[in-house]
Amino acid sequence: MASIICGSLAFDTIMGFEGRFAEQILPEQLHILNVSFLVPQLRREYGGCAGNIAYSLNLLGGTPLPMAAVGSDGAEYVQRLQKMGISTEYVREIAEHYTAQAMIMTDRSNNQITAFHPGAMSQAHSINITPRSDVRLGIISPDGRDAMLQHAEQFKAAGIPFVFDPGQGLPMFDGQELAHFIELATWVTVNDYEAKLLSDRTGWSSADISRKVQGLVVTLGAEGCEVWVAGEKTLVAPVKATAVVDPTGCGDAFRAALLFGLEQGWSLERCCVLGNQVGAIKIAQRGGQNHTLDSLLSK
Repeated sequence: MASIICGSLAFDTIMGFEGRFAEQILPEQLHILNVSFLVPQLRREYGGCAGNIAYSLNLLGGTPLPMAAVGSDGAEYVQRLQKMGISTEYVREIAEHYTAQAMIMTDRSNNQITAFHPGAMSQAHSINITPRSDVRLGIISPDGRDAMLQHAEQFKAAGIPFVFDPGQGLPMFDGQELAHFIELATWVTVNDYEAKLLSDRTGWSSADISRKVQGLVVTLGAEGCEVWVAGEKTLVAPVKATAVVDPTGCGDAFRAALLFGLEQGWSLERCCVLGNQVGAIKIAQRGGQNHTLDSLLSK
């Protein structure tokens, strides 16, 4: 069975800053912020939430169907997905735009500053979800605002259970809109910062949100994650990484494992155990789509 993955396909330009942002930014001078960071390390990677999730889900043995828009420069990305055996039937080219671009700078403490140009992603709402007998579930990850709103409604209308993963797109929506997403969704997943913002905007605690869906997952980075079901919290222990190289795409790798487990009918807690394992493997590699899962799958 397949999973529709709504989100972005993007090119990531990843830069490494050898210091710490906190040492360069003066809190009392934020109103006149003017800083420059020397970044001796720079590379270009394939990225975007839909691409990253599809990559790891494919490695796990799932069947991802990324739903995204690329620009006139996106043919290389589409061909790469096809070579990996990932269907691109829901990928559309928007010729008058560039493919989405993320400029990500990471400091020595793995803090990140990201600038994002949406490009073709802003037209992703032109792609529609319809009922399919071979689709078991889906996920809404950061995408164009209209696409996220419309795809949530379309998942619900098609009877396809889905995960709401607002990620960096969360600030685009007010409390009423976020509450509606939650009411349409089957599961919700956010990181700890996003969980606080989601609660602030909706007025619902994590316990409240978990009572409105089948489960809420709050990732905590190196601390593991929280699983909330029917108002009750369970902490899923972290997995220690062999090396901490690059956090880019770790959340997406986790979400791929979450989707894979849900496809198998696993409990949310078991899904998150796998998610922590996959995230720990990914963080030891640069970029969002360069890791393998051979060591995990051979167990």
